[in-house]
Amino acid sequence: MKVTLPKEVKSVVVELEKHGFEAYVVGGCVRDMFLGREPEDWDVATSAKPEEVQKIFPDNFYENKFFTVTVRTKSQDPKLKEIEVTSYRSDLRYGDRRHPEEVEYAKTIEEDLARRDFTVNAIALRLAPLAQGKPPYKIVDPFDGRKDLKAKLIRAVGAPEARFQEDALRMMRGVRFCATLGFQLEQETKEAIAKNAPLLQEISQERIRDEFVKVIMAEKATEGVETLRDLGPLAFIIPELAEGYGVTQNKHHIYTVWEHNLLSLAYAVKQKWSFEIRLASLLHDVGKPRVKKGEGKDSTFYGHEVVGARLAKQILSRLKFPQKTIEKIVTLVRYHLFYYNVGEVTATSIRRLVKNVGPESVEELLQVRMADRIGSGVPKAEPYKLRHLRYLIDKVAQDPITPKMLKIKGDDVMSILGIGPGPQVGWILDALLAAVLEDPKKNEEDVLTEYVKELGGLPEEKLRAISKKAQEERENVETKRDEMTKQKYWIT
Repeated sequence: MKVTLPKEVKSVVVELEKHGFEAYVVGGCVRDMFLGREPEDWDVATSAKPEEVQKIFPDNFYENKFFTVTVRTKSQDPKLKEIEVTSYRSDLRYGDRRHPEEVEYAKTIEEDLARRDFTVNAIALRLAPLAQGKPPYKIVDPFDGRKDLKAKLIRAVGAPEARFQEDALRMMRGVRFCATLGFQLEQETKEAIAKNAPLLQEISQERIRDEFVKVIMAEKATEGVETLRDLGPLAFIIPELAEGYGVTQNKHHIYTVWEHNLLSLAYAVKQKWSFEIRLASLLHDVGKPRVKKGEGKDSTFYGHEVVGARLAKQILSRLKFPQKTIEKIVTLVRYHLFYYNVGEVTATSIRRLVKNVGPESVEELLQVRMADRIGSGVPKAEPYKLRHLRYLIDKVAQDPITPKMLKIKGDDVMSILGIGPGPQVGWILDALLAAVLEDPKKNEEDVLTEYVKELGGLPEEKLRAISKKAQEERENVETKRDEMTKQKYWIT
C-alpha cells in the first residue's frame, strides 16, 4: 500500500517524534487509506501527555477528560484545519452505555487500540526511518483489521458483547459502517447486536438520530435499514416503521408495506436525492399498518397519508430533528397521495396542492411520488400523466398576461384623459399591453402616459380596432408560451 499523509498530519507526527514521543496515525483515517478512500478527518495517538502536546503545539484547545488535544493547523482544507492528538489511554467503567466514567493513561499503542470499537478501526500507522527495501512506515494491527478489510467484515474488537455493553451506540456504528463501506457484519458481532439491541434505549435520541442519518445517506442505505430491523435495533429507533414488516397490501401492490418502503428508499438513494427525500420516501406509507382494513386483494388503507403524517411527526420529534426538517418531511408524507389524472385535475386543484406543500417543496413532492411508484414495482418513475402534472404546475405558476402587468392602471388612464369609466379605458389598456409585450422596455409610467394621450385622441372606431388586434396578439403570446411549456415536459 502506498501511504501519502497530508503535510499537516505528517508535520504533527514528525514534531511529536522530534520531541522524543511515539506518534501514530490511527482510526478511521488509516482504514480509509487502506480502502483507497479519502479520510474525513485525521487522528493521531501519542505517548505524550496532553500538557506535553500543548507545549509542542501552542495553537490548540483542550476541553475534555479524554486526553484529546485539538491541534490547529494553517491548512485551507477544512478536513485538515484541526487534527485531534490523543494520549495513549485505556477506558474504564462505562456507566451510561456511552462514555467511560474514567480513563487512564496506557503505556503502549497496543493497549490504546484494544479500547476501540471494530478491528478495521484498530489499526495504527507510524512513520519509520527509511531503510532500503522496506516501506517508510510501520503498521500495528493487533486485531487483524487488515484481514477483515480484505474480507469486507465489520468485527468487534475483543468480545463483541462487552464492546456493546460499554457503548451501545457502537451497534448502530457497526451497521453504519456496513452501509457506507459495503461490508458485512461478522457472525459473532451480529449475534451480539441482536442480543443487546435493547440497550439503545439508554442512548440519547440525538446520537441515535445522527447515526441513523448516516445510514440513510449511505450507498447501501436500504441494506442498512433492513439490518437494523433484522437484528432488532429498529424496534428501539423507529418501531412504527417496523410495523410494516410482513403487512400485505392489495391488488395495486406486489410487495408488503415494508418491502415497498425499502424499495422507495432505494430509488431515492439511486437518484442521490437529499436526506429529506430519502426519509420521506421511507416513511411515506408508515401509516398503512394502522389503518388497514380487510385482507387480500381488496384490503384498504383509507387515510393512511393522514395517519402517516402524524406518525412521521412523532418519529422525527422523538429523534430531535430540527423543526424545519420535521415540517418538510411531514408535509411530503401528508400529500404524497395527490391525485393527478390527466383531464380531471383542474387549475384550482393544482393551486391548492401548491399552496398545501409550498412552492419550494413541489419538486420534492414529485420526487417522493416517483420513489413511491418505483417502490410499487412499476417500470417508469415519471409517466406521461406525471409530466402533464409538472406542466400544469408550471403553467399555473406563470404570471397571467393581463393589464395588471402595466405600470399604470385604469384610474390613471381616466385621470390622464379626464374621462369617466367606460369601454374606452379597456381598449386603451389592451393597446398599452400589446405595446409592452412587443417591447417590455416601454412598461414605464412616463412612456405609457404619452401613449395614453396619443390613443385618447383617436376616433372610437380606430381605437376599438387597435384593441381587437391587441387582444389577438395577447392570445398568440399565451398560446406560444403554453406550447413552449408543453415542449419542456414532452406534453402534446
